[in-house]
Amino acid sequence: MDKTDAIEELYREEIMDHYQNPRNFGRIENADVSYHDYNPVCGDEITIQLKMENGTVKEAMFTGKGCAISQAAASMLTGEIGGKSAKDIVAMKQDEMLKIIRINPGPVRIKCAMLALRAVQKGIVQHESSKYGVAK
Repeated sequence: MDKTDAIEELYREEIMDHYQNPRNFGRIENADVSYHDYNPVCGDEITIQLKMENGTVKEAMFTGKGCAISQAAASMLTGEIGGKSAKDIVAMKQDEMLKIIRINPGPVRIKCAMLALRAVQKGIVQHESSKYGVAK
């Protein structure tokens, strides 16, 4: 096994650890943001909840079901976004999410990896829109 294979194996192990022992799994009482999203192709589901303070994520939690990649990505993302501004999170791109999960899931599983970020972004946009009376 060369060094690249060993590193990829460590990242796969980290994905499985987050899948089997998810961080930030559960619900936030009186969440400011709550958004449910799913991938109709594979059936993965995520509900993201955020507690916001002055435009910044104070707390992030999720519930869901699905494949190891979608659930681990939600666990890893909720650990990363605490303290970040809503603006910065909404601006996050696919490559930033892939840096968080540290694997390239390939073209078939990319939607699994992106589901949590998509839910967080849609939830924040919905929350921000509702604050200013903009239709959802």
